[in-house]
Amino acid sequence: MKPFAYLRAGSVAEAVREAAAEPGARFLGGGTNLVDLMKLGVETPGLLIDISRLPLDRVTDTADGGLRIGATVRNSDLAAHHAVRTRYPALSQALLAGASGQLRNTATTGGNLLQRTRCPYFQDTSKPCNKREPGSGCPAREGAHRDLAVLGHSAECVATHPSDMAVALAALDATVLLHGPDGERAVPATGFHRLPGDSPAADTVIRPGELITGVVLPPLPDGTVSLYRKARDRASFAFALASVAAVLHVRDGRIAHAALAFGGLAHRPWRAGAAEEILRGAPATDETYAAAVDAELAAARPLRDNAFKIVLARRLAVDALAELAARP
Repeated sequence: MKPFAYLRAGSVAEAVREAAAEPGARFLGGGTNLVDLMKLGVETPGLLIDISRLPLDRVTDTADGGLRIGATVRNSDLAAHHAVRTRYPALSQALLAGASGQLRNTATTGGNLLQRTRCPYFQDTSKPCNKREPGSGCPAREGAHRDLAVLGHSAECVATHPSDMAVALAALDATVLLHGPDGERAVPATGFHRLPGDSPAADTVIRPGELITGVVLPPLPDGTVSLYRKARDRASFAFALASVAAVLHVRDGRIAHAALAFGGLAHRPWRAGAAEEILRGAPATDETYAAAVDAELAAARPLRDNAFKIVLARRLAVDALAELAARP
């Protein structure tokens, strides 16, 4: 492992200041992804800034009835939090579907958002990878891509984002809070992660030196229900082949509000705008759900070995919407 310096930040301001001064710095929360990538030689930070002791580990109500989640809240604590389980069950379910109990006890909210793809070519430094070494190529397109993207990919990259939590946050219209050298800003969760385009090395819109300080969930109207469903190769400790977070409000047999996001299909959590447009105001029927999901997945461009993901995602989404609509 490459030698690196270590700093335990005493404040958000200090963490941001030190990160801005050292372009090779990385923030360390739980370290469940970053440390693995350092062992593999994928990440080689010159400075690790430990933010685990900063006062960012609280879940609090917002004035408008939403929820603010600190960046260092552990995944297991967030999944078990009463307000999350009762008001945002899709988020709790997504967290519990990720990793293992031991890792959830260590992983943080901010780190979960920043985790990097598990594409085998990205993680193997003996192979070319445009995400790791821009311009070196994307062997996954013709190689092992069963688990990789069918939506939003480019000639440069077909990697998928691994987070379950981020998919739920996208469907719940969450906002990511950032603190950087130029002050604070808020970014919608749906716009925080990038599609690869011709510059896949950048996973997110985060700017140099910026630190995630929290996530805000808006209040949901009374009668709104949500869930998260995930298909994977084994029952636990496996990344999604396809997943869906669904939020639904049915009134008098018609869909008053619908939000849908897919995981495991793209370089970022995929908010299903085309499907939502069909769902809103339509009858709450199986035919409506199928038509909406089909319209969204029509944009898919599967590779040689991953067309099955489209069928899998369709079934997950249609079944999730039907289950939510059937709830009293």
